[in-house]
Amino acid sequence: MTDLENKIILITGASSGIGEATARYLGARGARLMLGARRVDRLERLADEIREGGGEASWRQLDVTSIDSMRGFVTAAQETYGRVDVIINNAGVMPLSKLEVLKLDEWNRMIDVNIRGVLHGIAAVLPVMQDQKAGQIINLSSIGGHAVSPTAAVYCATKFAVEAISEGLRQEVGGDIRVTVISPGVTESDLADSITDPTAQETMRTFRQDAIPAEAIARSIAFAIEQPATVDVSEIIVRPTASPY
Repeated sequence: MTDLENKIILITGASSGIGEATARYLGARGARLMLGARRVDRLERLADEIREGGGEASWRQLDVTSIDSMRGFVTAAQETYGRVDVIINNAGVMPLSKLEVLKLDEWNRMIDVNIRGVLHGIAAVLPVMQDQKAGQIINLSSIGGHAVSPTAAVYCATKFAVEAISEGLRQEVGGDIRVTVISPGVTESDLADSITDPTAQETMRTFRQDAIPAEAIARSIAFAIEQPATVDVSEIIVRPTASPY
């Protein structure tokens, strides 16, 4: 039996990229999963494939920008499995552009998903974990949460916010609940597909040439979960070896 086996783990943004890779990796190692995302067809297919491989996975359509949707997601996990051990607040968007282009709708979307989505995950799960006197909240930041680059000012701001929120939460929750931040460098995913600005698209094409597999991030998440309850892995940064950033 591994330290992941029978852990009840919730994953937001589970339909692709890091979320999907994490679901596959944890599911293959005995975790019991509740998967959430907007794209139901992908969720259903992913859960079916995990179950076919001998794992256990359920799913629920999820909009992280809605606190009601997030609370329903957590409640569904409780009703299905009886408790919540870990939530991975992974859902994110990255429509990069220079500030002068004034893509306000895209700025607001990043704020809604990348910041409010994390806050909603915390708000939905924290009372449950406090009642249990146990649990772990894993928030996905980015190397963009440590350094700012052109076209990424708003995206980086949202990821700096995830860092600040996570550290504040860690200090507040005491010894019962662990808080971890995972900060990926450039990783294989469809995150960049939301970029509409031509300049940012070209910059990202060059940047993503050294992308690492999404499973590398999944392994880092698993490492943090597998530690003893008295050990809090506060942050892991995972970059391509060749990356200067």
